[in-house]
Amino acid sequence: MKKYILIIALLFSALCINVFAQTKSYPFEVIKTGKGKQSIIFIPGFASSGEVWNETKTAFEKDFACYTLTMAGFAGAKPQPDPSFENWKTGIANYIKDNKIEKPILIGHSMGGGLALAIAADYPELIGKIVVVDALPCLAALSDASFKSKENNDCSPMVTQMTAMSDSQFYEMQKGTMPRLMQDASKLDIVVDWSIKSDRTTFAQMYCDFFNTDLRERISAIKCPALILLESYFINLKPAIEGQYKNLKTANFQYATKGLHFIMYDDTAWYLGQLNNFLKS
Repeated sequence: MKKYILIIALLFSALCINVFAQTKSYPFEVIKTGKGKQSIIFIPGFASSGEVWNETKTAFEKDFACYTLTMAGFAGAKPQPDPSFENWKTGIANYIKDNKIEKPILIGHSMGGGLALAIAADYPELIGKIVVVDALPCLAALSDASFKSKENNDCSPMVTQMTAMSDSQFYEMQKGTMPRLMQDASKLDIVVDWSIKSDRTTFAQMYCDFFNTDLRERISAIKCPALILLESYFINLKPAIEGQYKNLKTANFQYATKGLHFIMYDDTAWYLGQLNNFLKS
C-alpha cells in the first residue's frame, strides 16, 4: 500500500511540475534559433519587435544559440499588467536561470541596452558579456545633468495622455519621430508599424518608467566585458556619454561611422564587424 501511495505522490509531483512549467509566464515572447554552446539573448528597444535583430541573427546563429525577445505589449505582443523596467529586468534574469542558460551574451538596443546593463549589474555572476547598442545608463541626464530619479514615480498622466490620442494622431506622432532615429528610409514603415501595434498603455508606462531610470551607480557591479556601440553623433558628446559610464570599468566604447539610433540598420557593416570581433574574442 505504501508503495502505491509513493507512486501516486510522485506522479502528482510530476504533474504539478509540468503544469507549473507550462503556465509560468515571462514579460516577453521568445523565439529560439541557431545552435552552439554559447547563447545570445537579443533584447529589442522601446516599442520594437524582436525582428529588429533579424540580420544580426542571420550573421551569428550558425555559431550561437539565439534567444530573441519581444517585450510584452510591444509590436503586437500580448500586454501584461503593470509593466515596469525592474519587472522586465527580473523576468529576463529568471528566464535565464529557469532555462539554465549558462553565461549568455546579452545584446540590447536602446531600452534593451538599459535592460542588459541592469541585468549584468544586479546578477553579475549570471552574464558572460553584454553589448549595449546606443543606450545610456541615464537617458534623462543627457539633457539635464542634475537629474535625479523619483521614487514611486507617477506615470498615470502620460498613460492618460497617450491613451487619449486617436489612432491617426498616434500614427502621425510616430511617423514624425522615426526619421530622427533612423536614416535607412527602407525600414521606416516597419519600425513605425511596430509602434502602432504596441499596446498604448504599455508604451506610455514604459517610456515614463525608463526615462526615470538611472543606472549610473549600479553599473559599478558589472564584472563581464561590455561593448558599448554608440551612434555617430554621440562622438560630439563624448565627455558626457562616457561620464555616464565612468563606473563601468569593463566598457569598450565604439562610435559608429554614420547614421542614427538604429545602428544595426544605418551602419550595418561596421556594426556587424564590431559584434564579430567582440563575440568571438
